[in-house]
Parts: sequence; C-alpha cells; structure tokens
Amino acid sequence: MTKGTTSFGKRHNKTHTICRRCGSSSYHLQKSKCSQCGYPSPKTRSFNWSKKAKGRRAQGTGRMRHLKTLQRRFRNGLREGGRQMKKSK
Repeated sequence: MTKGTTSFGKRHNKTHTICRRCGSSSYHLQKSKCSQCGYPSPKTRSFNWSKKAKGRRAQGTGRMRHLKTLQRRFRNGLREGGRQMKKSK
C-alpha cells in the first residue's frame, strides 16, 4: 500500500462538523467537543502561550457597534440631544 494519493481517496468519514458556539468546523463528533472553543465547556478555550489565537477572538475583531463611536462621543463630553455649543472666536 502507498501512503499518498491512493490512501487519500478512501477518506469519506467526517470527524469534525460545525460548532454551534464558535461556528468553525472543529466540533469532534465522537468526542462531542469543539477543538477551537472547547464547547460544551462553559468557559471558552484559550491559552496564554498563544497570543495570536487570543487576538483573533479579542475585542476589536468584530463590528464593535457601540465601542467604535464611544471615543468620539467621549471627546465631546458624552453629550446627548440638546443644541450645539457656540464656538467662541
């Protein structure tokens, strides 16, 4: 038997499927555990020895619907509604 091309043709069973928590194709069907996020464990899987992997899930990687406008609003004193303040010359 060869260990290359002919062996790869026999692979038609899925070990991993899509995880319902993280959405990646890392949920092991027999182990019933996700290799990326650790589902069904209540805590998300992360390690300090991999800063790159932590950064992929960290704050600032998504839409940041609230935080992206917060810095601009903070510079203006977090004011809401009302009229604009007059600029003194």
